[in-house]
Amino acid sequence: MVFLLKIVKWGFKLAIGFFGLSIVSVIIFRWVPIPVTPLMLIRCVEQKSDGKEIRLKHDWVSLDKISPKLQLAVVCSEDQNYLKHYGFDWGAIQKALDNNEKGKKIRGGSTISQQTAKNVFLWPGRSYIRKAFEAYFTLLIELIWSKERIMEVYLNSIEMGNGVYGAEAASNFWFKKSAEKLNKDESAAIAAILPNPLHYSANPPSTYIAKRKVWIKQQMSFWGNQLDYDKYNDEDEEKSGKTKSKK
Repeated sequence: MVFLLKIVKWGFKLAIGFFGLSIVSVIIFRWVPIPVTPLMLIRCVEQKSDGKEIRLKHDWVSLDKISPKLQLAVVCSEDQNYLKHYGFDWGAIQKALDNNEKGKKIRGGSTISQQTAKNVFLWPGRSYIRKAFEAYFTLLIELIWSKERIMEVYLNSIEMGNGVYGAEAASNFWFKKSAEKLNKDESAAIAAILPNPLHYSANPPSTYIAKRKVWIKQQMSFWGNQLDYDKYNDEDEEKSGKTKSKK
């Protein structure tokens, strides 16, 4: 009995420590650039174990140094409800589950917020435990970070090629230019390879990636070729104002 009480006490202390550390970390990274992610370190270990040269290209830049076209391209490609949801797109999740149950190609329903939480704080994998941690960190960053900050961290942290992480490194690797100079076609090309950046090439693109580029550019045109982070906030304020005036 005494032994069980000690285990419970230690478990409680560990839980409190985890929650405290995780919240502090998310608050700190609200402003501080993320120098390295778990995936970057894992890839380095994999390269070393395979006898390959360690390759890690990662250059952090602020969001205003990343082409607005790339910001829009990843929203069109990965998460078109990004500005509307609070971390989870339940419609996309249900669609992914339905496709997977039908035996179609396995696809995820992860939002940009979920991908950011996973890349910055967790390890790759599909276990329920990791998914639970992912949901927890997704809620934290949605509560503490702005949509702009989530996008900034996302575009500076995700894998965009073999040993290539973030928009700046990817822009230089694929197109020999800085991220702020990317045009619509180049932005769509980078966004197109995100589902599997170790397999696909942004330049030159395969037939499949070329088709994805066309689709992404069409979506960008439907969005008016711009991403307005304040759009839905403004709409919510207008609705709130109308509700108050009716009262």
